[in-house]
Amino acid sequence: MIEAEGALAPPDWPKAGEACEQNFGPFEPDALARYAVVSGDDNPLHLDPEAAKAAGLAGPPVHGMLMLACFEPLIMGWRRDLFIARLSAKFLRPVLAGEGIRVIGRVLRSQGGPRPELILRLTARGRSDDLVILAEAAVLHKNTNPFRP
Repeated sequence: MIEAEGALAPPDWPKAGEACEQNFGPFEPDALARYAVVSGDDNPLHLDPEAAKAAGLAGPPVHGMLMLACFEPLIMGWRRDLFIARLSAKFLRPVLAGEGIRVIGRVLRSQGGPRPELILRLTARGRSDDLVILAEAAVLHKNTNPFRP
């Protein structure tokens, strides 16, 4: 059960400044083709090197939503008692097929009490450590206690 209202923060609730990090990829062309099928985003820009070149790119870019989806396993790998309540992001530069990203989450604000919440700064960095995604998430505590009051 996911219940944010009334759940108290656990004793080890993260503090401002705590961080987590994980690498994802490389995102190979066959993975992009599979993602295009399941997501419905079959824009040739992501699949066809010639279409990407016509758009001024050196190769097909990785789907933005595929990269954005990497933040959830980052957070779950760090703490399984959290869930993302809100996420916003800006895509700053493309990541090309065959490249990977390093995603980083850092606690900007930590609120305990009866409705524990974290505000996380999330970033994704490309192969030259260039910033490719800048995001922010509100993350809530998942009360998994079946005997909650």
